Amino acid sequence: MKHPLHMALVASAIVVSTSQVATAEERILPVPAITIYPGDTINESMLKDRTFPENYRYRTAVIESPRVLAGKMARRTLLPGEPIPMNAVDDPKLVTRGVQAQIMFEEGGLSIMGTGIPLQSGTLGETIQVKNVDSGRIITGRVQPDGRIRIGF
Repeated sequence: MKHPLHMALVASAIVVSTSQVATAEERILPVPAITIYPGDTINESMLKDRTFPENYRYRTAVIESPRVLAGKMARRTLLPGEPIPMNAVDDPKLVTRGVQAQIMFEEGGLSIMGTGIPLQSGTLGETIQVKNVDSGRIITGRVQPDGRIRIGF
């Protein structure tokens, strides 16, 4: 028969190694520190890290790095302390549906500027349809970094 003190030492060693394993299996994810509403632009000060068990099951794929979130726009309300689903954020919209925007055509040395009404919102580099205010024609253009829409890429 083993000595009771020996058994207690073995048991405590097992508990220590089990807790160390549990720590190694945790995941640290960025979560909102405050409620973030749809349309809000996310910055790192709105986020904090939270530890989740490795076996925690998320309903959808979640964002694992705060760097991915910086500058993104919330598509829906993000609650404090909850993991952020990948489909809950998007690039900020540079062009808004129904709000007049400048359209431009450049080729060679020719540059033509006009006004259009986007038929859909768009992010940087996205191809969208725009109604030319002057002609009434619907044309296709690509959203530029300054919010203008370039026609005839």
